[in-house]
Amino acid sequence: MAVGAASLVVAALTGATPAATAATTAAATPAATDSQRPTTAPCPVDLVEKANCYTGRDSNGAYYAIAVPKHWNGSLIVHAHGGPDLGDGSDPERSLDDLGRWAVMVDQGYAWAGSSYRRGGYGTRMAAADTENVRRLFVSEFGSPKRTYVHGQSWGGNVAAKVVELYGGKNGPYDGALLTNGVLAGGSRGYDYRVDLRVVYQYYCHNLPRPTEPQYPLWQGLRADSTLTTNGLRARLQECTGYASAREDRTTQQQRNLDDILAVTRIPERTLESHLRFATFTFRDLVHNRLGGRNPFGNQGVSYAGSHDDEALNAGVERFSADPTAVRDLSYDSDLTGKIALPVLTLHAIDDPTAFVEHEAAYRATLQGAHRDKYLVQTFTEEHDHSQLSDSEYANSLSALDTWVRTGRKPNPRSIAASCATFDRAYGTGCFYDPGFHPSPYASRVAARPGGLGWPALTTAQEKAWSRIDGVGIAP
Repeated sequence: MAVGAASLVVAALTGATPAATAATTAAATPAATDSQRPTTAPCPVDLVEKANCYTGRDSNGAYYAIAVPKHWNGSLIVHAHGGPDLGDGSDPERSLDDLGRWAVMVDQGYAWAGSSYRRGGYGTRMAAADTENVRRLFVSEFGSPKRTYVHGQSWGGNVAAKVVELYGGKNGPYDGALLTNGVLAGGSRGYDYRVDLRVVYQYYCHNLPRPTEPQYPLWQGLRADSTLTTNGLRARLQECTGYASAREDRTTQQQRNLDDILAVTRIPERTLESHLRFATFTFRDLVHNRLGGRNPFGNQGVSYAGSHDDEALNAGVERFSADPTAVRDLSYDSDLTGKIALPVLTLHAIDDPTAFVEHEAAYRATLQGAHRDKYLVQTFTEEHDHSQLSDSEYANSLSALDTWVRTGRKPNPRSIAASCATFDRAYGTGCFYDPGFHPSPYASRVAARPGGLGWPALTTAQEKAWSRIDGVGIAP
């Protein structure tokens, strides 16, 4: 099938005439240029014979992937990926990988479109704009869907929540959102536990940097010109804690260092390396590449507890205060106002070792502070993973959200849990809901900084005021 005939495919799937499809497309959004239009591509293995797949690159340089099922239900999922990745440019494989990862959504009859974003590195509003752009590209090529939902996982949950706030007004193109294992506390507070890890790790390990290496403030994550690799970071973590060794193979000092770091930061042992990697390399990107060397983080007044000697730790750990303009720019870019006007369903593993479940408490508090919590339903599962949850639950969540949007009848955690068995008969990946679970406040897991107990972290009034400042936020 020629890609230039993609509109004909949609016409056949929806029953519309090619002329009608073209008319709808033209009215919906400006036509993409030939260089931006999708070209046919092999589908991920789970979608072979089930969908037609396409790839392309938009006008901002972001690669994207699209799938249209052969038995399309007429609705679209726009996907926001997590990360952020740290490459200089857009990764042409990222959106295809995510399409394969969430093939269950296409298997359920939804078209799917995901952007790889125009560049790596931090930038929530940039990623939200690229997510909205791939939606427009889909409409330009395939026509307007009956309904459009945005999905985001991990940092993509923050991106998708920002999409809802920026583009999801009552008359906007989105009908609902599904946020799964989302980083929903935003950027100005959502990484404080990694700030704590960075300073606590250095207090015990003294090897990031070593005393013999050029020194730098730890809020930088890593000095700009460092040649340290991820393998090098793992070697230093192993040297200090023996984290990759069996307990019996660690030295007494390694075990004590590891015990203290985990107890103080409350980071699970199985994700210690990934959190430290973020607090090193992603912090470097954020500080040096996105904020012009300014510090968005602080830990003054934080009392660290749980070690074998808390008094010594608190006396010796590195302390610093944030630059108010850096906090402003990070907050404007990534914090959530809670100003939403469409149904939002969240799904979160209670034992998520990466985006702690208390992020959900922050999001509920954000919507309550904005008086918009009537649009929110939160569900929780007894899973232990961050990267991917049960396919049965993803399919069930989409069905619950779609029913809510179509009928106006708001579901609840128990009704959603009860409906999962229908989908598990098809996918057999399990239903692990705990409908009675409620997460503790965010500050119960992450030490609040001054002024950090009220939500939303970014009010609509503050967002409006800051939007008038030239160059505010993080540049695309």
